[in-house]
Amino acid sequence: MFQKILIANRGEIACRVIRTARRLGIRTVAVYSDADRHALHVSMADEAVNIGAPAPKESYLRGERIIEAALATGAQAIHPGYGFLSENAGFAALCAASGVTFIGPPPAAIEAMGSKSAAKRLMETAGVPLVPGYHGEEQDAGLLKREAARIGYPVLLKAAAGGGGKGMRRVDEAAQFEQALAAAKRESDKAFGDARMLVEKCLVHPRHVEIQVFCDDHGNGVYLFERDCSLQRRHQKVVEEAPAPGLGAELRAAMGEAGLRAAQAIGYRGAGTVEFLLASDGAFYFMEMNTRLQVEHPVTEMITRQDLVEWQLRVAAGEPLPRTQEELSIHGHAIEVRVYAEDPARDFLPVTGTLEFLEPPAEGLHVRVDTGVVQGDSIGIHYDPMIAKLIVWDESRPRALARLKAALADYRIAGLTTNLRFLQSLVSVPAFAEELVHTGFIEEHSEQIFHPRTADADTWLPLAAIALLLDRERRLAAQGGVRQDTHSPWQIPNAWRQGAPRRQRLEIMLDADRHDVYLEESAEGGVRRWLLTQGGRRVVLNGHLEGNTLHAATDGHWRRLRMAQAGEGLSLFLDGAVVGCALARPDWGDAGDDDAAQGFAAPMNGAVVAHLVDAGQTVAKGDALMVMEAMKMEHAIRAPVAGRVTEFFYQPGELVAGGARLLAFESAAGARS
Repeated sequence: MFQKILIANRGEIACRVIRTARRLGIRTVAVYSDADRHALHVSMADEAVNIGAPAPKESYLRGERIIEAALATGAQAIHPGYGFLSENAGFAALCAASGVTFIGPPPAAIEAMGSKSAAKRLMETAGVPLVPGYHGEEQDAGLLKREAARIGYPVLLKAAAGGGGKGMRRVDEAAQFEQALAAAKRESDKAFGDARMLVEKCLVHPRHVEIQVFCDDHGNGVYLFERDCSLQRRHQKVVEEAPAPGLGAELRAAMGEAGLRAAQAIGYRGAGTVEFLLASDGAFYFMEMNTRLQVEHPVTEMITRQDLVEWQLRVAAGEPLPRTQEELSIHGHAIEVRVYAEDPARDFLPVTGTLEFLEPPAEGLHVRVDTGVVQGDSIGIHYDPMIAKLIVWDESRPRALARLKAALADYRIAGLTTNLRFLQSLVSVPAFAEELVHTGFIEEHSEQIFHPRTADADTWLPLAAIALLLDRERRLAAQGGVRQDTHSPWQIPNAWRQGAPRRQRLEIMLDADRHDVYLEESAEGGVRRWLLTQGGRRVVLNGHLEGNTLHAATDGHWRRLRMAQAGEGLSLFLDGAVVGCALARPDWGDAGDDDAAQGFAAPMNGAVVAHLVDAGQTVAKGDALMVMEAMKMEHAIRAPVAGRVTEFFYQPGELVAGGARLLAFESAAGARS
């Protein structure tokens, strides 16, 4: 076994590998960019080496620099994690040439599956069923469009060198083809340095089922059953579970054996995933093979009770597989969701900011949290905005689903927008409990998942009022320190008035809504109470603070809430919901111009990818004008009306702050924005 390894990655997967290595007595070396200098994976490792600037191409994609770090620190092997260089055959070959073990498959296996088109031909030879499509090397746009017509719409454009949904576009009709092809090629070239495309028939509402395979250098190979990853958004997995719901033993064995044939056909070694589309009639078709550990591997670990990172280390060190196929079995059910810094209400735009408050659910036998961040960390523009993976396990799927709902309710984050409420709504759709999953699930049930969720003022406003009042009193008392005169009316922040009721007016922001309330304080038997009045409504309040916990009663109904500072206000957490509240600031009339309303303000911190029109060019309503990117996601800026761009304020490659004005636009009617 190795004595020291280097992890050529960051975030939660680097932390995940370090935990297993530490358990096995293996020392670890982390690498980090300038942006990750204080990251969790850096502090967890035994050693850490800086490898460059924040942009991945200047740090985590610099294979030669990572090799230098391994040699300088005496690391015997490199674990690539997933993403970055994990499926880069050149990097695997460079490791071998440098005398460092690559904890992954041999370069030839990566190359075999690195090209989707070549992989399809290999799988056909190995007897693995394929989706109808074009997998050739000829990339003329006209030929690709003719092939799409031959296959029949809808079709999927897929990056020949890619995975994870990058460079993938669904095309429903010929009129969409050219624009979709250009976007897919651009995204593929940026993500993989390869713009080649393949075209496949788009199956309507299939399931996405993948097989976890493992092979060693001694001729052994096993499959560790399957994962259902059907719930997806933009071809990115949102929910993963194992085993796949409703999959019978016969179909499970057939898919597992097909996955193992696929791996053995390319002389595979280590952990790999063979992905299939499963049709409603039970037919399944090879999609691709990921020659690395998958993001969703924890659900497999939970049901098999195996540590797949330990398996990777042992196989890379030349040991045989720890288990035979007969020794593997399924125990219970596991579900994983990915917690992201993103705004579902704004088409899931990635969000940057600081994790001002972070309180994950308690971990144990049934709950696992894989993360690479802690409270106070920032989510920046350079990397994937995933905060954590939340994994739950129990003896059955219904019990695991109940665990997941409870864990999501206990996950508390403040300081930036997350997808937690979206995940709660998604897994609460009755069809999910009924196992009616498929790749179009989110779109099919969008009304249930994305129904408007505004704060219930009747419930939240009294709680917000007492939270803000008590928090303000606590902060003022802290500022006064030991010099505070508790007998002076000028030092008592409780609306004291001589000869008059202790009454005060508060303007409270509850999320985005403003509410005017009156609070009148009284005391009976030494217990403070407030009467809240809003219009014709009257509520009796009392309560107290214990650290970040608010104990509050409304008309005698006691509740216990967690609260956290969020900018100038508070975030309140109750029953899985989070509501922001603050004392309203005066309106000074300093609202900005209407660029945001016109759609010409940057929707996020990011970088300009491309101008899609020239300055002065006439465009129609809805035409894409430019493309921005942040955290691996592209966003098109479109014309709200017919007109023309008169000037671009940022050039491709330049960084842009969220809210910045991107361009000047003149509508066809002559109005300039």
